[in-house]
Amino acid sequence: MAQRFVQLDHMTRGRAMLGCGPGALVSDAYMMGIEPVTQRPRMDEALDAIMLLLEGAEPVTLKTDWFEMRQARLHLTPYTEPHFPIAVASVMTPSGVIAAGRHGLGVLSLGAGIPGGPEALANQWKIGEETAARHGKTMDRKNWKLVVNVHVAEDDEEALRQVKRAERHETITYFEETLGRPPGRSDDPLTEGVKMGTTLVGSVETVVRGIEHLWRLSDGGFGGVLFRAHEWANREQTLKSYELFARYVMPRFQGSGEAPRGSNEWARENRRTIFSPNVEAIRRAFVNAGRAVPEDFRQRTSGARDEHLPGTTP
Repeated sequence: MAQRFVQLDHMTRGRAMLGCGPGALVSDAYMMGIEPVTQRPRMDEALDAIMLLLEGAEPVTLKTDWFEMRQARLHLTPYTEPHFPIAVASVMTPSGVIAAGRHGLGVLSLGAGIPGGPEALANQWKIGEETAARHGKTMDRKNWKLVVNVHVAEDDEEALRQVKRAERHETITYFEETLGRPPGRSDDPLTEGVKMGTTLVGSVETVVRGIEHLWRLSDGGFGGVLFRAHEWANREQTLKSYELFARYVMPRFQGSGEAPRGSNEWARENRRTIFSPNVEAIRRAFVNAGRAVPEDFRQRTSGARDEHLPGTTP
């Protein structure tokens, strides 16, 4: 695994990211004969080995009850220094953030999209930071990503209309009929999820408020939001959702719109001081040329004048 990702790191010129987790698909573990109680400890042991290999300080000799390494080393060092981004999945239990804390890695909070998940974010991160401190590591909130369901449309009603049928189909056929979860307690789980902040479906402003809500609950912020590819809407609607998010939601949090917005507000607040001399200069140009000042010019520039200017109609 370590060597394959190093190779991918080189092939993508540093655009590869390794996500780690004990395995959310219980059926996979069953088919491979892995007992669920061993999944998390084994992930920890595997992650320990991977990090030692990536550090490359010395050959790795390590033995567990399910694998052994003898003088192991990589034949390529990572393209990214010190290594490609690595994040550990965290849903409900603290095992994910504990594993991330032990190595100072990033966190993928899939639990942000389930009931009660947003309220647990701050405590989960705190556990990770405490674990990191005990192991001489540090956690960086820039490497913390929240995984949620997102769909953006022109308004709230249209966004809900676009995804409602497919969301309900997934809930019934997969979560209830396949996984055996009890039927939802709400007649409208989609709308309820939007209200709880676990599902970000709506207009640009609604989604912005949803992210701001998650930000507040995180008690310090996080590095990004990852979309779950739920396929609740058709391709055209999904691509439009991505476009709306990129054009109107992302700039609100990345700061890329602050300079233009600030410049506009400054010009708006000071327009009389800024534009009044120019209005007078244009007026004088007409007068000096022996021409009457056009009435439409007076009307169009009335909002830019501080006061009545000589030679103009009040």
